Amino acid sequence: MSRKLRQGFLRNVQIGAGSLRLLMNLWPPFIGAGIHVERIAPDFTEAVVRLRLGLLNRNAMGTHFGGSLYAMTDPFFALLVMYQLGRGYVVWDKASRIDYKLPGRGTVYATFRVPPAQVDAIRHATAGGDKVEPVFEVDVLNRRGEVVATVEKTVYVRRRPAD
Repeated sequence: MSRKLRQGFLRNVQIGAGSLRLLMNLWPPFIGAGIHVERIAPDFTEAVVRLRLGLLNRNAMGTHFGGSLYAMTDPFFALLVMYQLGRGYVVWDKASRIDYKLPGRGTVYATFRVPPAQVDAIRHATAGGDKVEPVFEVDVLNRRGEVVATVEKTVYVRRRPAD
C-alpha cells in the first residue's frame, strides 16, 4: 500500500516572499507572541525575525519567555528549504534544540540563512529517493549583538514520490 506524503496549504500555493511575510505576520500565534517577520529574501535564501519583549511574552523574571524565543525560530529553516526546492519535495521540521545563553531583554533578532549551495547539496543527496536530514543553526541576538540563545534545527527532506 502506498502512503502519500502531504503537507499544508502553503506547499500548494504559489506565493512570493513578500506575501508569505505578510501572512506570517498575520498568523495569530506570531501576533500573540510578539513575533514579527521583518524580511524574507525574494529568493528565499534569508529571513529576518524580530521579537519585542512585551507583557504577553515575558516570564516571571521579566525577561523573554523561553517558548517565545523558540517560537520565533520554529518554521523558518523548513520554509526556506521548502520554497527553494519547490513542489517536488517533502520538507518537515524533525528536531530542535535550544541553548539559552543570556536573559532576553528588550528586542531580539534572528537571521536565518540557507544558501543555494546548501540546497543544491540537498537536491543531490535526495536525487535517488533517499531522505536527508540537514542541521541548521541560528543565533538569537539582542540589540548589542550578544547571543541570547542558539537554536539547532534538523529538517527532514525527501523527494516527493511519483503519483
